[in-house]
Order: sequence, then C-alpha cells, then structure tokens
Amino acid sequence: MSEARKPLEGLRVVEMGSLLAGPFCGQLLGDFGAEVIKVEPPGKGDPMRVWGRHRKEGRTLWWPVIARNKKSVTLNLREEEGQRLARELIDTADVLVENFRPGTLERWGLGYEELSRTNPGLVMVRVSGFGQTGPYRDQAGFGAIGEAMGGIRHVTGFPDRPPPRTGISLGDSLAATFGALGALTALLSRERHGGRGQVVDIGIYEAVLALMEATIPEYALTGHTRGRTGTVLPFVAPSNIYPTSDNDYVLIAGNADTVFGRLAKATGHPEWAEDERFATHHARGENMEELDGMISAWTKERTSEEVLRTMAQAGVPSGKIFTAEDMMNDPHYRARENVVTLEDPEIGPVPMQNVVPKLSETPGGIERTGPALGEHNAEVYGDLLGISEEELDALRERGTV
Repeated sequence: MSEARKPLEGLRVVEMGSLLAGPFCGQLLGDFGAEVIKVEPPGKGDPMRVWGRHRKEGRTLWWPVIARNKKSVTLNLREEEGQRLARELIDTADVLVENFRPGTLERWGLGYEELSRTNPGLVMVRVSGFGQTGPYRDQAGFGAIGEAMGGIRHVTGFPDRPPPRTGISLGDSLAATFGALGALTALLSRERHGGRGQVVDIGIYEAVLALMEATIPEYALTGHTRGRTGTVLPFVAPSNIYPTSDNDYVLIAGNADTVFGRLAKATGHPEWAEDERFATHHARGENMEELDGMISAWTKERTSEEVLRTMAQAGVPSGKIFTAEDMMNDPHYRARENVVTLEDPEIGPVPMQNVVPKLSETPGGIERTGPALGEHNAEVYGDLLGISEEELDALRERGTV
C-alpha cells in the first residue's frame, strides 16, 4: 500500500515575519503537508534561531520545532530588488502568512491589493497585535499584550496576587491557530465560490477573546466581572488540586452527583454523599472549601500514584500535573505517539510534540527539523523562479539574498 498523501500537499505557503504568531501558523500548515517557504533577512534570520535559555550543541531548542517542515530562503524585503523577488515568489503561492505591524507590507509594495492583481487566488493571513483596522492598529503588540487585552490575564492566578502569565506564549499561538483556520476556510471558499482569495485578519487580542466563554454576557447582563479564582472553579466542587504525601499534587474533578458518590465511597467516606452539605451540586458549591479540606486530608496520607489508582478504579476523573519528564515517560503519550524524535543535523536527536489533530486517512507528519538559514535559496530561486546561478551569486553580493 502506498503511503498516504498529506492533506495539504500541493499547497504552497510563503511565510514572512518572525517569532511566534506568524511562524506557528506556518508550522501548523506545514505539519499537514503544505510547502512552507520561510522568508528571512539575510545574515541573521528569524530571532527564533537564537531565542531560548537552554541549548544543545550551542543551538537553541525552539527553532527545530517552530521551523519544522519548512524551507528557508533569505531575502532583503527593505530594498526594491528584494521586494520584486518577493512578488515573484508570492505569485506562485496559495497562501501568504505575515505578522508585521500593519502598513509595513504596503510600504514595501506588498499589500494585498497589489499582490492580488497578479495572484487573484492568494489568501493572505495577517496576524498582528490589534488587527488591520481600528484606533490601535499601529501600536506595537506582542502576545503578552494581547493576553492582557483579550481578558485571560485578568482571570488567571489567585485573587490576592497580580495576574501572572500562563507559562507559554498563549496569545501568539492562539492567533496563529486561528490564522491557520482562517487560511483553510478561505481556501475552501476560493474552491467553492469563484476562485478568488481574500485577507484573513486576526488580532492577537481577538484570538484570546474568542476563548473567554461567557465573560462578556456575564458582565453585560448581570454586572458580574469574572476574576481570578486560583485552582478552583467557583461553586463547582470538588474540582481542585489536592496535595499528596510525596510532595506532589493530583487534580480531581468529582463534581457531578453520581461521580461524587463514587469518590466518597472510594475514599472510605460514603456518608459524604448523604451529608446535606455535600449531597447536591449546589450544596457542594456552597461548601467547597470545607469539602476540599476533607479530600486533602485523605490525599495527604497517600502518594500521587495511590490517589490516581484509587480514583481510576472508582471512575472518578483525576490526573497528574504533568512535567516534560512525565510526558516523555507516560505510556498513554507513547501509545498515542504524542512525542516524536527527529534527527537534526547539528543537534542530533530532538524529541518534540507530534502533529495535532490526528487524521485517520491522510495524517500529517514531521519530515525535518528547522532548516539552516538560506538552505533552500538555490532550490526556490533557481528551480522555482528560474534564476541562474550567476544571477543568484550577484544577488548575494548585493545583499539581496
């Protein structure tokens, strides 16, 4: 049986921009087979090539992941000759992904109106802090600012402490994910409705806002402003983290009536389920602090493994708070192939997260780690655009590529 083709094979994506918000969008499309040609400044490339505190063989460990499956070409977009080459390259593309500040590409003669004249089917994904319109469009906006404006910082952490970050660049990754969704939606529309492309405009704060559940109507219709609640879900109990004897924590979510009955029995306290303080969902919510204390007293006498085994046997949702070490050694992670290892020519074996989601017939995959700077100049400029070796050498000498 021949190997299944990836679902986006034959799709060409030109990726411009740097760091995370644009490049993660390119990564997602590349994971499913799109040819992603990453355009980088000559000599220095994307800052992600050097970001990160921890290194192996002197190389950053961010780049092999964020640039996986991509081709790298160098091009000076600030000069007219580089802009001309960029237009030639984009003319061959289905999708352009960019995360410059709004107006930058227009100043370079690479705005959508100009590009679509010669490539009317082009889908242009534009990721920025605040979107392409509105009074904040020209302001600089990193992911952290989008997280704050989108509302997630306000509801993260404990009520008596300042709002922390989530530990990852959530705003950038969310914007990139919605950008990939927008690209595929626009491509489907192009296929079904006349062949024209369009602009996908996504502000980082909007991507965060999209996940904010009922916070808007809660305020607008009841005057309630959702705030930080630490480790609990207010008035839903038990649903918390509980300490164990081996200085760890286990998350237990036994808030449904039937599930709580099983939890009470498993802990040796079936009477909890009959106690009027805990017998109903509403009662448990009203007395959650007392109930959490009782469950914590039970978990503190047992290791995390013992607690998890007891909860699993009772059919009570529970889980360990995973570290990277846990992920690398967990049997479910292994069975689902959630972590894969690729050979990087400079670093050696690099384990990383696998493609999500899984497709049964045309799954995505990771063919290679992030490329060297300009590794594909000859292939893209020579084979694709027809530039001779002599011309390419001259472009290098002038600093265009």
